[in-house]
Amino acid sequence: MRVLADLHTGERWLTRRTASWDNPWVRRVLPTVEEVAEHTKLWCAVAAVMAGTGGVRGRQAAAAGLVSMAVAETIANGGVKRVWQRRRPPGQWFRPEDVAERPDSPSFPPGHTAAAVAFTVAIAPIRPWAGMACAVPTVVVAAERVHRGAHHPSDVAVGAAIGLAAAGLVRAAPGLLRRL
Repeated sequence: MRVLADLHTGERWLTRRTASWDNPWVRRVLPTVEEVAEHTKLWCAVAAVMAGTGGVRGRQAAAAGLVSMAVAETIANGGVKRVWQRRRPPGQWFRPEDVAERPDSPSFPPGHTAAAVAFTVAIAPIRPWAGMACAVPTVVVAAERVHRGAHHPSDVAVGAAIGLAAAGLVRAAPGLLRRL
């Protein structure tokens, strides 16, 4: 039980530390990237560019990314979030303007992070440069979700794990189907 108490204390410290980032650059960039990524707009735009300009491999990467993202969001938002009703971090830990627009839905797990990680991990083996480019906003989205009080750090970590698992499942699916 002491380990769980220590983890809870560490998570509280990390959440408050992240919320205290008061650099003007952070205050400008994090919300902007999150807005662009909201409702998977950024990832869909990247998929459209890859499919339209990248030939066969671009279309493969786009399809893998979009399917992985859909699987991750289904698992996170349609499955786990409905079962695990974790509350969002306490509003008093954050600036009032940061928590004013956060969702009322459960905190765990974040669909934003799951989708971003799934898309990025799925496209990286096929289009490495696109994967590296997408890694930056993926990390920013994850950090922004903690910074603005929408999620606990452990929520984001589990969302990332769901994204990794979804991308792995989509990548493995053709081989698994051939074995049937």
